[in-house]
Amino acid sequence: MIHSFFMASTPHIHFGIGQRRILSEIVRQYGQKVLLITGAASFDRSVYCQDLLSALQTNCDVRRIRVETEPSPQLVDAAVAKLRSFAPDCVLAVGGGSTVDAGKAIAGLLPSGDSVMEYLEGVGRGRSYHGPSTPFIAVPTTAGTGGETSKNAVLSVIATDGFKKSFRHAELVPKHIILDPELTIDCPAHITAACGMDAFTQLLESFVSSKANPMTDALALSGLRYIRDSLLIAVDQGENIEARSGMLYASSISGLTLANAGLGSVHGLASPLGAYFPIPHGVVCGTLLYEATRLNIAALQQRQPQHIALHKYAEVGRLMTEQAQMSISDALQALLDLLQQWSERLKMPKLSNYGVSTADIAKIIANISGGSMSTNPIVLTKQELERLIQSRF
Repeated sequence: MIHSFFMASTPHIHFGIGQRRILSEIVRQYGQKVLLITGAASFDRSVYCQDLLSALQTNCDVRRIRVETEPSPQLVDAAVAKLRSFAPDCVLAVGGGSTVDAGKAIAGLLPSGDSVMEYLEGVGRGRSYHGPSTPFIAVPTTAGTGGETSKNAVLSVIATDGFKKSFRHAELVPKHIILDPELTIDCPAHITAACGMDAFTQLLESFVSSKANPMTDALALSGLRYIRDSLLIAVDQGENIEARSGMLYASSISGLTLANAGLGSVHGLASPLGAYFPIPHGVVCGTLLYEATRLNIAALQQRQPQHIALHKYAEVGRLMTEQAQMSISDALQALLDLLQQWSERLKMPKLSNYGVSTADIAKIIANISGGSMSTNPIVLTKQELERLIQSRF
């Protein structure tokens, strides 16, 4: 019996090598004034991105903002205040997850000029956002967050009393997404690894989530196949366009599955860790994924041995190892072995490398993201979470 579920609509997705060439045509549907949001330097180093910029400037009035770190409310508010009088016809983000998140938030607030703190979940003033948003177009150049396919813009203040929260609404979803694998070719190996592990985490957590449904399951399994066949190759052979294509597809799919099924303990911990310490989001996911999965499986076996999530973890173990006839116990172990091996091979850093210590554990646990933890397949105890964090010192 299929239980009731809701599936958010997806935007127009243009996938394929060279799809960036249709960008000017898409932009002109909205007008000639374009606000371009890019990363700090990668856009300028990429021949493909420079060609894209030249094509835009031929027919459009282009203003540009650079996002040098994870976007903050201050960055968003400053951009809105500076560019509102320009009144762009559309906002175009070309870059990684931080660039796309900044673009969503800025596009959403340009029409009203409001501060994002009016709407930011958990720390804002509690107003409900209703739009409208300036038309937004996303062109990711990394394969990790899948933020281009979700409705939330994640903003951070990194400090001892910092936060990492979402500005979230369906109006913020891009009108068009261009997924051109050639734009990810220049992504360095260590960033490819961290971003890839983020996508892996999002697909796995959404697959075993308590809110998973047949549609998100089908998408997650599709994405995981491409993770299996593409991630290590993309890290080791950055020019391999087939691997880059596979990872870009998997990443974007992971954004759809997380938006509709939710996540789990890794992302629950990623929120406070990313707020209090300068840890890239992909690194948090990559360093915690093996231990978090091992903990979930052990807790399920001990407290809920008939839980469907155990069967789903086993299904992923069979898929990732291409051993379809494995028993449940063998498949679970195979999944854990693979996650441990990949974590070591991809050199996922320890949390202690970023200043996290035993003294920080209580604060981290006290500020876990309740949204992500609520869809973890099993409720973890405080002691289990403490062991999870300590395991990555």
